[in-house]
Amino acid sequence: MATGYRYLVILIMVVVLTSRLCAGFDDGDFQYWSSATAKFDINKQWYGTVEEEFRIGDDAKRLYYRHTDLGVATNLADWLTLGFNFRHIAERGTGRDWKWENRPHLNLTFKAKLAGFALSDRSRFEYRDKYDAKDMWRYRNKFIVVFPWELTPLGLKPYIAEEFYLDLDRSGISRNRFYSGVSMKLSDNLSGNIYYLWQASKSAYCWNDLHILGTQIKCVF
Repeated sequence: MATGYRYLVILIMVVVLTSRLCAGFDDGDFQYWSSATAKFDINKQWYGTVEEEFRIGDDAKRLYYRHTDLGVATNLADWLTLGFNFRHIAERGTGRDWKWENRPHLNLTFKAKLAGFALSDRSRFEYRDKYDAKDMWRYRNKFIVVFPWELTPLGLKPYIAEEFYLDLDRSGISRNRFYSGVSMKLSDNLSGNIYYLWQASKSAYCWNDLHILGTQIKCVF
């Protein structure tokens, strides 16, 4: 009987310890993400973008992430866009200390239309220069389907998207995202986007889910 209790205690300790190693937020945490993007022409071939994003976690009560992303891009063809970006990230876990990451990334986006649906597939190659961890390469692929319908007088256009992350220095997929949202044109130069995002991230021991409400504003100069 004593041996059985010993194994039960060991099992409970393993479950507790591995659950703490899963992520900085509880499994199923609700978060709010907000971003604003400005797009402007550089010349006839190239345009620039500036993006700011903030993420509030712990049931949307604590700011834990922000980034600034600067980029240039060009349309190589009607169906292909090439972009070069640099992203500076500040993030903190359960503590108060902010940790920094520099993340240059290259993006190739393929676009097409099928039966009225607008399709795009973005491949992103990013180098993660982290302040307190080993540098690494990562590949991300995001596939978006925009439906051909406009809803309500606001002209809401529904879309869905799926994105996966592949750490090139490790094996397997480390993160998966599913988006469902609507975009809208607010004026000639201003558009908006409201979405729900489900994110599943893998640690060494388990997967951790987040449920996110996001808003985006984009201004074109």
